[in-house]
Amino acid sequence: MKKKAAVIDMGTNTFHLLMIAFDSNGFEVIYQEKVPVKIGQGGINQNLILPEAEKRGLHTLGHFQNLIKGEEITRIFAFATSAVRNADNGLAFIHKIKQQTGIEVQIIDGEREAELIYKGIRQSACLNEENALMMDIGGGSVEFIIGNEEDILWKGSFEIGGQRLLDLFHYHDPILPEEVEKLSDYLSKKLLPLTDAIKEHAPEQLIGASGTFDTLTDMYLANEGKKKDRKIIKHFLPVTDFEAMATDLLLLDKAKRLKIPGMIPMRVDMIVVASCLIRFILQHVKTNKLICSTYSLKEGAVSEAMAKVAEKKNSSLATTQ
Repeated sequence: MKKKAAVIDMGTNTFHLLMIAFDSNGFEVIYQEKVPVKIGQGGINQNLILPEAEKRGLHTLGHFQNLIKGEEITRIFAFATSAVRNADNGLAFIHKIKQQTGIEVQIIDGEREAELIYKGIRQSACLNEENALMMDIGGGSVEFIIGNEEDILWKGSFEIGGQRLLDLFHYHDPILPEEVEKLSDYLSKKLLPLTDAIKEHAPEQLIGASGTFDTLTDMYLANEGKKKDRKIIKHFLPVTDFEAMATDLLLLDKAKRLKIPGMIPMRVDMIVVASCLIRFILQHVKTNKLICSTYSLKEGAVSEAMAKVAEKKNSSLATTQ
């Protein structure tokens, strides 16, 4: 019989809920939802969760808890990432969540976040025997993993997420060329450990996980006159098409960006600085296509839960033999 579980990913920009039924062989989605809570808005570079952001977070988690109770799910895996782990009032926020909703939230560090993202991407069948650079652009941090279907060769978490870059560099709309240049210089310095790791492991593929990459593939498919099939968990985006979209995103103001087919309001601001970051990475990883995985941290947590069930099953089989 399949077990039920809920995974909550409290990202800096978006809170995600994934409710599943699973066993050792796989999982099926019961329900999923994402809410643009923007927990880092206004305070992320001061290491603070502002009162309004906290209120949005608690309201959303109360809503998630009602949905979880409705499915009679008791197994909840809840994770908080960059904005909460770096906030001076992050622990106080976690205590409030426990008091008001009963949800116990784990604050995970960047290394653990990268590990879960890798496990999620591996579930999406995006990996093979070739080395790949995987990236997940969050609002607070960006995780990079170099590895293949067998293992992680290198991983790192950098506090250069979309909300942070937005606050630091995107003062004008559209973004000014000198702001783009300053952002690129900043990335060159901040990402030295990554560029060294790329030289060492020579990844041949670039895989982007969820978030920005979901929106970019939505835009690409809409431009091709196609509608995204939500059942497909792996998409390809030619680099030439990405470059054309990135050029437009840097030249258009917010109102015009919102009119781009496939664009969503929760991504309309951060996608500009995120595109600058992807362009920077493409200078170091030579490939003609981006591989986009809809699976990321949440599915990585599911993968671990499935592995534990398989482990128990195998140990009980060994005991009976």
